[in-house]
Amino acid sequence: MVQGKYLLKVAGCQMSFHDAEVLAGLLTRAGYTETTDPAEADVIIFQTCCVRERAERKIYGKLDELRRLKRIKPDLIIGMAGCLAQKDKEKVFERCPHVDFVLGTQRLGDLPEILAALREGSSGIVAVDEEANLEGLPMRRADGVRAYVNVSYGCNNFCTYCIVPYVRGPERSRQPEAILAEVEEAVREGYPEVMLLGQNVNTYGRDLAEPVSFAWLLRAVDKVDGLVRVRYTTSHPRDFTEDIIRAVKDTRKVCEHFHLPLQAGSDRILARMNRGYTAEHYLRLIEKIRSLIPEASITTDLIVGFPGETEEDFQATLEMVEKVRFDAAYTFMFSPREGTAAAALPEQVPVATKKERLSRLNELQERISREQNEPLVGKTLEVLVEGPSKNNPCMLAGRTRTNKLVHFPGPENLRGKLALVHIERASSWTLQGVLADDDRDQG
Repeated sequence: MVQGKYLLKVAGCQMSFHDAEVLAGLLTRAGYTETTDPAEADVIIFQTCCVRERAERKIYGKLDELRRLKRIKPDLIIGMAGCLAQKDKEKVFERCPHVDFVLGTQRLGDLPEILAALREGSSGIVAVDEEANLEGLPMRRADGVRAYVNVSYGCNNFCTYCIVPYVRGPERSRQPEAILAEVEEAVREGYPEVMLLGQNVNTYGRDLAEPVSFAWLLRAVDKVDGLVRVRYTTSHPRDFTEDIIRAVKDTRKVCEHFHLPLQAGSDRILARMNRGYTAEHYLRLIEKIRSLIPEASITTDLIVGFPGETEEDFQATLEMVEKVRFDAAYTFMFSPREGTAAAALPEQVPVATKKERLSRLNELQERISREQNEPLVGKTLEVLVEGPSKNNPCMLAGRTRTNKLVHFPGPENLRGKLALVHIERASSWTLQGVLADDDRDQG
């Protein structure tokens, strides 16, 4: 067995971080131990994202920083995995000749063989494209209270701005038995919450030999003994149905938080994005959620500056944000990705215009988020404690069922447990309070 150390540098979405957990599991099984110091590492792997140009530039910049270390330690193995590796393939070696291997999103299981070949003198190994079985790979989950569990791999949507279908392949649903077994394993490992992952969870199960629905899966996961909470991401509004809302309403553990990426409020832009729904369709979904689960929180993704977006189109997005009143929104400027249809569209919006629109959108959403949070002051909410706050280690941080981030003083042994917190203050992005027992003691 190998005696060495590994370092993983991870960027991107939850799917990318979950892939990194698989890489960590493979490395651990091969005999490597983890380090956070590049100078100590025998293997350094970048688990990458390429959804936005800025993230791509940052990854290549970090890889360039390892040139000197590679000269000092010529036996150091440096690799790139994930979406950027899948997209750039051999180009990685042109830009960073000190990189030893490129590992695609569907070939994670090849890592041990690649490392063995490199130790025997091979170089410039590329393992991408061909679809491989991702089931049964070992995993070393990250510390925390939440375990990530894939329900599917890949994507069939081909939104015109998105690189994901090209780098993660077509959608493939996992067998429900495999998903439930992994959830049960996560509970045995001490994780009170699971996040079900898919590029479009709403279409889960349609491609199976014996089709099932995502609503069915939610009800099945809800029955796992010992599990406290269930979340999922991401939903596509085109495929979102009432049975999913009712599954959330009827289950005990599935949280009342709906993340529904709108992307734009203009029907013309939505059509250019190939999103497959209209603003009116989206509003009907929101109305149905709020009629069945009034206490639910709703969050979204929004893109400004898509090619051809006029001021009128942008105003339509602002109007939708006002109508829906999202609890929070992840907002982005359009970033052209080579190989996608949108990158070649005419009428690219100037960067200055995109920045100005993003500023206006963020200002609006910040106000609405604050207004959505203010009515929670004075209420006592159930919080799953995640541990010390990142910004203030003297405080604990946790999330409500509706995914509101709460900071409050308390003992560290509450980590991973449910606590009742009396909310005293609200801002746009966080709530602050005290433990309900402490509050009663003070009163």
